Amino acid sequence: MAGVNKVILVGNLGADPEVRNLEGGNKVATLSIATSENYTDRDGNRQTQTEWHRVNLWNGLAGVAEQYLKKGSKVYIEGRLTTRSYEKDGVTRYSTDITARDMVMLDSRQDGQGAPYEAAPPQSATVSETPQAVGASEVSNDDPPF
Repeated sequence: MAGVNKVILVGNLGADPEVRNLEGGNKVATLSIATSENYTDRDGNRQTQTEWHRVNLWNGLAGVAEQYLKKGSKVYIEGRLTTRSYEKDGVTRYSTDITARDMVMLDSRQDGQGAPYEAAPPQSATVSETPQAVGASEVSNDDPPF
C-alpha cells in the first residue's frame, strides 16, 4: 500500500512572500506561516503555542501569492512535506518544508477602507503536480477512483 504525504495548514503569514524568478522561467514564492494552538496549563493559565512553517509555492501559485498576499494574510495551504539537506560551516543540516498544491486566501475581499476591490482577487488558486503518465486504455469510468 502506498503512503500518504499530505499537510493542511490554516495560519497567518509572518512576513511578505519572498519571490524568486528561476532559470527557465519558473517562479517560487516562500511563505513563513504561523499556526497557533491555545491550551490551559496545569496551573489554569491560558497558554498559546505558535509553530512556524516554511511553505514553497511554484509558478501560478507563486504569482498569486506575490500579487495578493502580505504579512498578516490568513491562508489555507494544502500540500506535502519535502526534506532537503544543505551544508553550512561544514555541518550538514536538514530542513523540512511544505510544497503547496493548493492555496485559499481566507481574508475578506475588502481594502483597508472598507470598500470592495474593483477587480476581486481569486479566492482559490490551484497548481497541480505533474500528472503520472496513464494510458487511455488504463482509465475507465466504470473503475472506482481508489
